[in-house]
Amino acid sequence: MTWLAHLNARLTAVVLVIARLCLAGLGMVVLYGVVMRYVFNDAPPYVEQLALLLVISVSMFGAAAVAHDAGHIGLDSVVNRFPPVVRHWIARLVALSTLTFSLVILYGAWEMAKSTHDNQIPTLGISEAWRYLPLIVAGALIALFSIDRMLRRMPEPEDEE
Repeated sequence: MTWLAHLNARLTAVVLVIARLCLAGLGMVVLYGVVMRYVFNDAPPYVEQLALLLVISVSMFGAAAVAHDAGHIGLDSVVNRFPPVVRHWIARLVALSTLTFSLVILYGAWEMAKSTHDNQIPTLGISEAWRYLPLIVAGALIALFSIDRMLRRMPEPEDEE
């Protein structure tokens, strides 16, 4: 295992733990909000915004982990009908497309974080830029995982036969 593959495996394990913790936190925050609203008629104002941050975190960290494991939705039944050389180049195209998409996410999230840095989420008292941190981290990780896939994890067409 190369150093990059080892690093990516560790990063994937870390983001999966973070995604699981965010999902557990989301469940607790929503349950707390529902109980406070309907049992005690006292809805905390921050629950919705905190839940939104946690949903963004769960989805983006989960997406990064899936990108590492190549567990994304694919058309394998169609691609597997092609000869190995074509499958090889389709896999490269998918990795390159994933890299491009992740860099677009990374750039867009970075720009949004910079432009909203001075604004606050009123109910949480933190900067709006925090909303974009999961996208920045996930975009960088997906880019790293895509580079790893293109460099290391794609056999040459003659190796597949």
